[in-house]
Amino acid sequence: MARNFTEIAYSPAVRAMQRKMKAVEINADLQRSSGRNTVTPALATYLASRISFYLASASAAGQPYIQHRGGPPGFIKTIDSQTLAFADFEGNKQYVTLGNLSENPRVQLFFMDYAQRQRLKIWGRAEIVEHDESLLALVTPKTWRKPLRRAIRIAVEAWDVNCPAYIPQLFTVDEVEAAHAAMLARIAELEAEIGRLKSRPARMAGSATPDKRLRATAQPKGRIKRGEADHGKD
Repeated sequence: MARNFTEIAYSPAVRAMQRKMKAVEINADLQRSSGRNTVTPALATYLASRISFYLASASAAGQPYIQHRGGPPGFIKTIDSQTLAFADFEGNKQYVTLGNLSENPRVQLFFMDYAQRQRLKIWGRAEIVEHDESLLALVTPKTWRKPLRRAIRIAVEAWDVNCPAYIPQLFTVDEVEAAHAAMLARIAELEAEIGRLKSRPARMAGSATPDKRLRATAQPKGRIKRGEADHGKD
């Protein structure tokens, strides 16, 4: 098991480039750190809320390919602290990803959270699963009505999160509609309150309201002259 993602991502060529760009020291702490090589409870909770990610794979010759994967919240399942799985829905029938996985299991799952301006990367090894009925049932969303032929199981090796630099803040239609509904509900509450206030009998002209009487009694009778504020101090 990798201690952290740098043991996977920092190849000899990457380390040579870091030396050339004088970036060795800035990466030293990352290389010495440990952790982020298992699916923690916090990571599992976060993944359960995701509705899409990008799956990167490569052929045995190293030809890269990236594919979008999506589904309802919870379509990415945490099996245990080292394993994730998700349904392989039927697509355009090119099977580039499946072909790559048949000869090179190395993958990366790339999650973009535009609302929170956060990106998550998960390194692992993928396996195509076709005859495990219990796993297929587990990863099949409740709304999916077609027979599920296969799933993809990921043995997690490491993960990392990046800073929010250069990520535009975007929101899904569902997020915007939820915020809009909350705003309309609040407007309705305020309009109802205004209506109740307007329907109350007007106060007699000239009568002081409680807050005005409070301010009147709180006013000092005279100004504090310079030096009086310190009177009685040692």
